[in-house]
Amino acid sequence: MSPDTAAVHAAAPARVTPARARLLVRLRSRSAVGIVMTLPLILLIVGLVAYPFFYAIYLSLLNKRETAFVGLDNFRFLLTRDTFWLVVQTSFLFTSLAVLWKAILGLTLALVIHTLPPRGQRVWRGLSLIPWVMPLALSSLGWWWIYEPTHSALNWVLVLLGFSPKSWLAEPFWARFSVTLVNIWYGTPFFMITYLAGLKSIPQELYESSAIDGANAAQRLRYVTLPMLKNIIAITLLFSTIVTLATFDIVRVLTRGGPREWTHLFGTYAFELGIASGDVPLGAAVSLFMFPILAVSAFFILRGIRRSTS
Repeated sequence: MSPDTAAVHAAAPARVTPARARLLVRLRSRSAVGIVMTLPLILLIVGLVAYPFFYAIYLSLLNKRETAFVGLDNFRFLLTRDTFWLVVQTSFLFTSLAVLWKAILGLTLALVIHTLPPRGQRVWRGLSLIPWVMPLALSSLGWWWIYEPTHSALNWVLVLLGFSPKSWLAEPFWARFSVTLVNIWYGTPFFMITYLAGLKSIPQELYESSAIDGANAAQRLRYVTLPMLKNIIAITLLFSTIVTLATFDIVRVLTRGGPREWTHLFGTYAFELGIASGDVPLGAAVSLFMFPILAVSAFFILRGIRRSTS
């Protein structure tokens, strides 16, 4: 073989097998690039969510000393306790009322701010976000001072208006009302900013066409705004349900679950049993009761979104 021929053979590329060629094509596709780019986030979610979840399942099957498996005994024990069913009732009531009012007030604020001139929108949007960007434990402490019976600013206003002062955190009804009010105050800005972004994405031509057809403001809200925001509303409701049901800081700072366990939620009750009382498996069992509730909520909300977009 001449030197020139040898050089040509040396420079010739290695033969690529069909399987390797298909693999190279897949790696160069957009979906493969997307998977590779999101892999660190997926690993982070697995580490921060999946591992604690399965570890909680493991703990819930152990005895109090964590030395032997007891199966579902922890769950059976919880189902026989009146306090647990009170926690379930409070969690459902707290979550449903808080999410409903956050959605209503958030949409109302978004509609009002959307009608303002651009400069006014920036100012009021920033002011409205203050409750949401504050650390929740810190703002809950501020609310504790507002509710505190001896030096309560809220009671001072009530007395000034001729009403009798209230024991906001000592009576079951008012304690539930107080923690729900703080959660509404804290979470409404999230709904507002999300709905405001959705309002800005609605084509102005739709409102102009409805105005030509003689639609008033209420009809434009019902037949134009709400249908266009339907998916955004569903997603915010789902996200807020998850976050609200897992509320911990507000109840822990304001009432610690009292009076008489009437303000305990799943998170605070799990902490009370698992950390404060030292029964970690029983606390893990309480926390796992949130999973089927959230799974059912997510299923129906996401199914509604798929049906509306199909």
